[in-house]
Amino acid sequence: MNHLPNSLAQQYSAPLWKRLLARSLEKPSDLEEWLGAEIPYLEAVVRRYPMRINPYYLGLIQERDDPIFKQCIPDPRELQDQRGLVDPLAEERFSPVPGLTHRYPDRVLFLISDQCAVYCRFCNRKRKVGRKGLVTQETIREGIAYIKANKQIRDVLLSGGDPMLLETPDLEKVLRSLREIPHVQIIRIGTRVPCTLPQRVTPSLTRMLKKYHPIYVNTHFNHPREITKEASRACTMLADAGIPLGCQTVLLRGVNDDPETMRELMQRLLMIRVRPYYLFQSDHALGTSHFWTPLEKGLEILSALQGHTSGLCIPHFCIDLPDGGGKVPLVPEYICRAEKDALIVKNFEGIPFTYPIYRDDT
Repeated sequence: MNHLPNSLAQQYSAPLWKRLLARSLEKPSDLEEWLGAEIPYLEAVVRRYPMRINPYYLGLIQERDDPIFKQCIPDPRELQDQRGLVDPLAEERFSPVPGLTHRYPDRVLFLISDQCAVYCRFCNRKRKVGRKGLVTQETIREGIAYIKANKQIRDVLLSGGDPMLLETPDLEKVLRSLREIPHVQIIRIGTRVPCTLPQRVTPSLTRMLKKYHPIYVNTHFNHPREITKEASRACTMLADAGIPLGCQTVLLRGVNDDPETMRELMQRLLMIRVRPYYLFQSDHALGTSHFWTPLEKGLEILSALQGHTSGLCIPHFCIDLPDGGGKVPLVPEYICRAEKDALIVKNFEGIPFTYPIYRDDT
């Protein structure tokens, strides 16, 4: 009987998510072969901003320049337009140790992975994600030591890269270390895996996560077509493990910048037990300006959602201020004017109403 070489045997016995990841398009020649055409700019773009598209997410593309294509296929405008900032949220300035950002008093952003299942072309961390060595065992140890030494930190957001691309024992090691710190109350995981590589969410992963509650997962879907049977199954497994799921969607030109697409996305998220949480104005990261939308567009979409779907479907529309200013929510203008004893307010249909103000004169 013929036997497979050890390397091939290991490959075929690996979990599905690892096999998919191993077959990702990462070299320009891989993508050109898939597209059936040469792309002159591709080598230069990928040299500066790494590419990875796993077969699952690649299979969601229906045609060139569709909303999935735009999110993952390198574009010459990433190099041609020099608007934006390398570090748009000033994460490095608020980084007391490598890989950790302490911008808000009671919480930190902690990078524990430098890899993603797909390298999104709009990523606000384009400057560093996909480069090996960004996260090491030493940076993780330093981060945990910093959290342990600062008792005001009660909330830790694990990010990267994608924390769920760690091997389950490696992710558990981080979670266990954080749970041993008495003042850490909440652990959040920021991951796009339920969207871009849902096969990674396995029974063994969810069994492990359950041991470290309260755990919250913020995931990231940008278009209704990303909500597949596989994505639904992944989110269901996480929700059944008692993990609340929220979605942080980014407003992207040509992907989801119209009310109908956004309404369908938010409604379908609720069907897979994911609560719409944030709709972010796209950060002004260098190499992403072709995704930017006017600020008014987000307010217009929010107005179109209000009153036309349930409140559960309506995210907070936020901008993340440059220079480390933090998140600021924006809302459409509903107050027309204030009078002595009333507010004149328009409803979701634009119809003005008088809302009486009762004052305590005693």
